[in-house]
Amino acid sequence: MVTDIDQPVEELSQDECWSLLADGEFGRLAYRLVDEVHLVPINYLVDSGALLFRTGSGNKLLAAALHSDVAFEIDWHDDLAAWSVVVRGELHRLQEDEEHRVDGLAHQPWILTPTPDVVELRPTVVTGRRFRLRRPEPDHELV
Repeated sequence: MVTDIDQPVEELSQDECWSLLADGEFGRLAYRLVDEVHLVPINYLVDSGALLFRTGSGNKLLAAALHSDVAFEIDWHDDLAAWSVVVRGELHRLQEDEEHRVDGLAHQPWILTPTPDVVELRPTVVTGRRFRLRRPEPDHELV
């Protein structure tokens, strides 16, 4: 008999990863520009096997213009379990005739700044893991 203790780390299937991505709306995007690595929070949506997000001018748009390799991650945890999904791929700025892909999708920017451009993360690899946590009991004597 296999117990949670025997397998504290479990690989998630592609379907599980995409389900978690579809249910989410916030993650972290990592990308390299020249000799600097950037890590930024973004809100996103899933569309046809890709991730879409809005942005204004700046480093993310430059990374998209350069078709930069990126990593994107979402995660969750409580006291007993955690999971993480990582998407690796390339960024591409959508052309004006493709920007309609965000229309009608449940996606509202969290920050009210101009974000006229739509960027697509085209995945090459999607992986995920679920973790069973064993956290120490709190020492109430220290409180």
